[in-house]
Amino acid sequence: MLTFVMVWAYFNFSQWLIIWAGNLPEEIPWYVRRMSGGWGGVGLFLVIFHFAVPFALLLSRSLKKNLGQLALLASWLIFMRIVDIYWHIEPASRPEFHLSWVHFAVIAGMGGLWMAYFFRNLRARPLLAVYAPQTLRHLEPSHE
Repeated sequence: MLTFVMVWAYFNFSQWLIIWAGNLPEEIPWYVRRMSGGWGGVGLFLVIFHFAVPFALLLSRSLKKNLGQLALLASWLIFMRIVDIYWHIEPASRPEFHLSWVHFAVIAGMGGLWMAYFFRNLRARPLLAVYAPQTLRHLEPSHE
């Protein structure tokens, strides 16, 4: 999880640096649009809560040993990924920041379809590798 947080920050920063330093006139309006009309706040929110805070939390050994806290942080990172995708897509069609119930309905609908597909396929396949030798060894009772 720490690696994914760092890779996300690295890719986004390097993309920004290349485009901004290269002074590409066809690419710069993309960032200008995302830094005006309230979108700059969303960008700052992403930098702080999709990189800085999770990075600092994932450096803690005690957090990584607590499965509940780690699951909560993973859920937060999934939410932040949705915010990141929204920040990439929405300013192209709407110059000011705006949230609607339709945004949440689309996320719930797509997530519901994905979960239905995932659990349908999960039910059709075994959870353990059936013919792997290590599987049989782990399923045999211990004689100690």
